[in-house]
Amino acid sequence: MDSKIVIIPTYNEKENIENIIRAVFSLDGGFHVLVIEDGSPDGTAAIVKRLQEEFPDRLFMIERKGKLGLGTAYITGFKWSVEKKYDYIFEMDADFSHNPKDLPRLYETCANEGADLAIGSRYCNGISVINWPIGRVIMSYYASVYVRTVLGMKVYDTTAGFKCYRRRVLETIDLDKVKMKGYGFQIEMKYSTYKLGFKIKEVPIIFVDRTEGTSKMSSGIFGEAFWGVMKLKFRKIKQK
Repeated sequence: MDSKIVIIPTYNEKENIENIIRAVFSLDGGFHVLVIEDGSPDGTAAIVKRLQEEFPDRLFMIERKGKLGLGTAYITGFKWSVEKKYDYIFEMDADFSHNPKDLPRLYETCANEGADLAIGSRYCNGISVINWPIGRVIMSYYASVYVRTVLGMKVYDTTAGFKCYRRRVLETIDLDKVKMKGYGFQIEMKYSTYKLGFKIKEVPIIFVDRTEGTSKMSSGIFGEAFWGVMKLKFRKIKQK
């Protein structure tokens, strides 16, 4: 059986973390979970440690000292997962905005439909977002249009954070050269995958905004993504 690991970055997710871990472990397919915990003061790490006693062979955690950014959390998780030789490596939020039941669909798209990167996409079949203010929907949708136009990448949801990579993609990208830290990180990783010739496929999902905990979105995150895209346009993407 293919080995599969779901990377979940956390900062103050005590309301969600146990439920999301149990939801992943309830699926068929033997998914493992790696939590990247950024020093949450709310006790998220303690909850994960308690669950590790119940799932010692499937649940792992890397604790970092302080909030170091989404991009660096995933890079840390990617390097760990590649070192452990997982075949398929997933990104997923802790807050149930990504439905764990869609994980097998992303896996099937890579394992059986030839994709190297499967993206859980909010925009490949119209707009599939629930509970977002209309202003945020418009900003997110047109951010993807902007990225698609500037970079020439045929991906509808360029900022999506629900993904499945084949290990060889993450082995090929020079992860130490990834520059962007916030949601721009998601764009940069997709663009690197695209420029290196890997096959990307979008899988339609319904994105539901969090009902528990606090969003980590900020205007600075969008600013980094906007200017970072212009820089990406002129950067040479080299493999590792």
